[in-house]
Amino acid sequence: MKAQLFFATNRNHLGSNRWSPTGYGTKFSGDGHYNLRFGELTVDVDQDIIKKYLNKKFKSGRTGDGEGLSGYFTDKATDAKIQAYEDLTANTNQEIKFDKNSSTRFFKNLKNYMDESSDVMIFIHGFNVSWEEAVGSAMAMEFMINRHLKDGEVGTKVVLYSWPSNGSMMPFAAYKSDRSDARDSAQSIARGILKLRDFLYKVRISSDEEYKPCGQSINLLCHSMGNYVLQNALKKIKGYSNSGQMPRIFGHIFMCAPDVNDNVFENDQTMFQIHELSNHISVYYNNGDTAMYISDITKGNTQRLGHTGAARPQLIHNKIHQIDCSQIVKGLVEHSYYLWATVNDDITMTLNNIPFDDAMRQRKRLANNRAVSYTHLRAHETGRISY
Repeated sequence: MKAQLFFATNRNHLGSNRWSPTGYGTKFSGDGHYNLRFGELTVDVDQDIIKKYLNKKFKSGRTGDGEGLSGYFTDKATDAKIQAYEDLTANTNQEIKFDKNSSTRFFKNLKNYMDESSDVMIFIHGFNVSWEEAVGSAMAMEFMINRHLKDGEVGTKVVLYSWPSNGSMMPFAAYKSDRSDARDSAQSIARGILKLRDFLYKVRISSDEEYKPCGQSINLLCHSMGNYVLQNALKKIKGYSNSGQMPRIFGHIFMCAPDVNDNVFENDQTMFQIHELSNHISVYYNNGDTAMYISDITKGNTQRLGHTGAARPQLIHNKIHQIDCSQIVKGLVEHSYYLWATVNDDITMTLNNIPFDDAMRQRKRLANNRAVSYTHLRAHETGRISY
């Protein structure tokens, strides 16, 4: 069986052929940190092994080992067959027609999946992640999200955006380097989002059958320092906007273990306008997340959003929902819990537009505020959702 993944990256290619590389490294593209290449890759996988991970049962009652599946795909990614979309602008100074742009060809091929009733989830990984690990996480997420699909239900196609995270075994040194690379990667992801905006505008106004709207949803999930990439990308997007407003592109944005300041949603802060980019924003945090302590020590940061949630929940937009994962991931997986079965199930229900207070989620609304909590665990503070 072959597993396929769409990707975009500003990493340096490995091998002699930049359009068919053997992989991607830990540095920026030789054409600059803003250079964004689009492509597809395939890996040979064993369907029975994948099912084993997806059906693995735990004593807690959860089913599905996303972390183990990510490790399996990471190993397979070393032998991935990669085909990047040739960028014609690299060989000419002349204007390239819209249909000939590498991004347009990429989005059109992705749209073929959406035409067959598939939503899209763009995934931006965090710090200390190699190319192979990024591929492994993206593929595992797609299989985990789709593992409960029934006939007639809409699936999700995950698209990886990978920036040059070090994948180093030296966490403090890697963190400092990755934070700088994440900030410098902002322009490339901003360009990608704006290219997507332009493509969606073409879909809306074109009479061509190949651009016919599919009616599916595009979503975004950022993990850890990937949220810092997004934070800095928002500055670039706003700079390119004449109105100063963000383009409404995403159905849902998932901020998982976000390594950004806990006041980032407040007025005059860099993510104050993130609600304009999406219909809903879900923030998943864990007060036992050791990676957030690395952030505190290395940069002298105050409390992180991924550690304690928003500093002043009363001041954030009502589109933003906070989910405290501390109780269910305690002693298990402290940072990559977006791949953990229970959290992943909650993400999947959101993608399927299950109301936040639906009984399927085992939540109830807390008195005198707009928060909800899972019924089998204690309620948490105002403005937060708790498992």
